Amino acid sequence: MDDLADLTAFLAVAREGGFRNAARVAGTSASRLSDAVRRLENRLGVRLLHRTTRSVTPTDAGARLLERLAPALGEVHAALDVVNGFRDRPAGRLRLNVPVSASRLVLPRIVPPFLAKYPDICLEVIAEDRFVDVLAEGADAGIRYEERLEQDMVAVPIGPRVQRFAAAASPAYLDRRGRLSHPRELLDHDCLRGRFASGAMPAWDFERDGESVKVDTKGALIVGLGATVDLAVDAAVAGSGIIYLFEDWLRPYIDRGELEPVLEPWWPSFSGPFLYFSGRQNLPAPLRAFVDFVRAMPP
Repeated sequence: MDDLADLTAFLAVAREGGFRNAARVAGTSASRLSDAVRRLENRLGVRLLHRTTRSVTPTDAGARLLERLAPALGEVHAALDVVNGFRDRPAGRLRLNVPVSASRLVLPRIVPPFLAKYPDICLEVIAEDRFVDVLAEGADAGIRYEERLEQDMVAVPIGPRVQRFAAAASPAYLDRRGRLSHPRELLDHDCLRGRFASGAMPAWDFERDGESVKVDTKGALIVGLGATVDLAVDAAVAGSGIIYLFEDWLRPYIDRGELEPVLEPWWPSFSGPFLYFSGRQNLPAPLRAFVDFVRAMPP
């Protein structure tokens, strides 16, 4: 069991790229993980990790071990999880990788009642907008939209099945710069834009009565599509320009009168998100409980 614990520590450090990040994810201390990896290296007689002040990366030997170790430990944990089936309530850790929009718009309605029903499950949510291999990142499942799902994954609808993108600006901005009747008029306005982690800056899409319009907007503020989106929302409320975002994200500001809808007849609809996970193995008990819970919830 000591060997298993040290191997698990090595896997966590290699996946997270450092002892501090791995300690945060594993709920332990960086020094304890460091001791575990050092014990493992001493037993094997080979260095497994390159350590610098800036990064921790696997050596050639560490990379070869990691390649075989990840699926092997996955099987071990799956075997141990079988015992969960004999408990009155499933227990363990459930790790989800989700976009920031899902953490804000989808999960708040699901997480509190799920945790109340399954108090022995520890739910960890990692919110980011880059597309990742959930298994390689150490997550049990992810939430993404249909166009970004991998073909070999099982996908379960989660949250609203139809969503819309919305454009909005403060009444003061529209009083000053004028209200719009067609998306092309956005080219004459200050727009608050977003950029993906990949560097791509998406155009704004609109549709009405069979007409589709894509606008490459301009503006003085660009935010990362993720945690800094709230800065763009605050800037829109303060009158800095027009924002384009999930309608559900902007709706509270619109209902309070802090923002005013822009081009509402042109707002495009799209299908809602999916919970996705690998179908190649038996589901861990915490994930199985979460999937069943999501399936039982009304849309």
